[in-house]
Amino acid sequence: MMRCKIFVLVVSILFVCAESNAGELYPNNRYPLVRKPYIELPLGSIRAKGWLLEMLQRQQKGATGQMDRLYPEVMGPRNGWLGGDGDQWERGPYWIDGLLPLAYILDDKALKEKVQPWVEWALHSQRGDGYFGPAKDYPYEPGLQRDNSADWWPRMVVLKILQQYYSATGDTRVISLMTNYFRYQLKTLPEKPLGNWTFWAEFRACDNLQAVHWLYNITGEPFLLELGELLHKQSYSFVDMFMHRDDLTRFNTIHCVNLAQGLKEPVIYYQQDPDKKYLEAVKKGLADINKYHGQPQGMYGGDEGLHGKNPTQGSELCSAVELMFSLEKMMEITGDIAFADHLERIAFNALPTQVTDDFMDKQYFQQANQVMITRHFHNFYEDHNHAGTDICFGALTGYPCCFSNMHQGWPKFTQNLWYATPDNGLAAFVYSPSEVTAKVGSGVTVTITENTAYPVDDQISFSIEIKDKKQKQVDFPLYLRIPGWCQEASISINGEKVETKRGSEVAIVHRTWKTGDKVELQLPMEVKTSRWHENSIAVERGPLVYALEMEENWEKKEFPEEERSRYGAYYYEVNSPTKWNYGILNYRYEDMKEHFKVTVHPEKQQENYFWNKENAPIQIKVKAKEIKFWQLYNEMSGPLPYSVNQSDAPEEEITLIPYGCTTLRISEFPVVR
Repeated sequence: MMRCKIFVLVVSILFVCAESNAGELYPNNRYPLVRKPYIELPLGSIRAKGWLLEMLQRQQKGATGQMDRLYPEVMGPRNGWLGGDGDQWERGPYWIDGLLPLAYILDDKALKEKVQPWVEWALHSQRGDGYFGPAKDYPYEPGLQRDNSADWWPRMVVLKILQQYYSATGDTRVISLMTNYFRYQLKTLPEKPLGNWTFWAEFRACDNLQAVHWLYNITGEPFLLELGELLHKQSYSFVDMFMHRDDLTRFNTIHCVNLAQGLKEPVIYYQQDPDKKYLEAVKKGLADINKYHGQPQGMYGGDEGLHGKNPTQGSELCSAVELMFSLEKMMEITGDIAFADHLERIAFNALPTQVTDDFMDKQYFQQANQVMITRHFHNFYEDHNHAGTDICFGALTGYPCCFSNMHQGWPKFTQNLWYATPDNGLAAFVYSPSEVTAKVGSGVTVTITENTAYPVDDQISFSIEIKDKKQKQVDFPLYLRIPGWCQEASISINGEKVETKRGSEVAIVHRTWKTGDKVELQLPMEVKTSRWHENSIAVERGPLVYALEMEENWEKKEFPEEERSRYGAYYYEVNSPTKWNYGILNYRYEDMKEHFKVTVHPEKQQENYFWNKENAPIQIKVKAKEIKFWQLYNEMSGPLPYSVNQSDAPEEEITLIPYGCTTLRISEFPVVR
């Protein structure tokens, strides 16, 4: 057997400022930007397989593939980003920001044809001064946003679209447009700053900034760094918020999506100004969000304002997909394993449950403890604005932004499963069934196939194939992240165990590879508990949170005619006869395995779709008691009893299943004696 070298990177890798190495196969940051430990691959290099492919195909057949038909008043030919007199703002670009990567990851001709008119109109809309996009405001029309055509914010979404389009196609028109637009920004922002039209651009300037850095890495034009500094100065200071103010300890101090989207700004700017305060601020900010507002599924109470830890406070779908994108960008720049762990927590828990199985309807807000879904007021900040529809499944229920923006979650997750590394290797930094084709070593093209049912299985297999049949072997490093929740992972090569590594490390397997080589990574998953609101517990195993299994009775209801322009034609309510007011029986740490009994169903693990109650592949049985005074309040679970509580009810055995497989659930449990 050929020898291999295994190294370890602990928690975070931060590269110093340096010129890009001419021998690198994929371009890293250009001097003076801080070099990145991981480098995004061209769009289309990574293909989904298994259950993840099924997710993308459901998007293709569901709302993502037909928003122009389902939501024609906004996504149809009247949209301002197609040259029309309809919606001029963010919703059309939101859709394309998810549709485009889906189209190229699936290599779907029909979806690409849907994308192309939006790209072409944007490219052809540029004026002589560099401005591009809609340029005319229109009078109010119900259901449309027509009066902010010049706002900086929606262009930031389109910049992301054009970056992805260039990554997939190499169309140099993108470089020309962005160069001219950024010159326009540098000239215009001093007179019309980010907050000139709306405040959204100030909070979300990081999406503009990352596009500026992206273009600088291609062209090297110095004015781009000047613009980067200007964008940073005009943007909302998350460093100040996180380090010097108490905003995160209070309610309603920031919009939940602005927080999810904007918190990456210090890390993005760190590349240009490598002061550790930017990284420290974000780490502290995330810790405080979790401390004061966090929920077990990786999200936080924000409906729409920041709203505390109570598990019945809503968490917005836009926040989930935007926080995922923020974590993806930050882990590429820093190599911080905690960002990848957090990304998986959202993707495998929060995201699957907030969209229907057919990817046609969504919840505006989800609740960590959600025992019924009805049209009712729920102590959300937006109750009075959204007529009690915020947790109902539907197209436009709550507010339409999430129906437009939800499409980016799974495609961008897929795009960030794998990275190139500066030493011409490949990194599997987030795990799901997939296949990557990329150049490694001296420029040899390889395909690595990742076969796994992760996150519902702890076994991950990587198979190597050298695409050039004349090339018999190739030397390169393979990076494997060991999640923070894993006590000890094991790595085998061609059936021989070669190393064990603890959590929060990156193992680097550097060897000469040949076609047919196989790497097996085992990430043993043990049941753990974590503490939440009112000292309650959440049950976790690996990257998954577990919640009470509840029967689901779905009922489709129609909106009256006068509400349809705002909320759509229909919505779903979900009720259950299942008793939910349980506390988990108190336990000792040393008795965890006996107290929480895990059952795995191998046949369900191999299903292409396991994200619902019927197909849940793992169950955890645990002893519990009913807490009889814990009852419904405002058609939701009432105030969470403090733990440890007392119950005289008889012991029962309850069943927990993965949070992402539930619609109705309790995920934060009181503990009882």
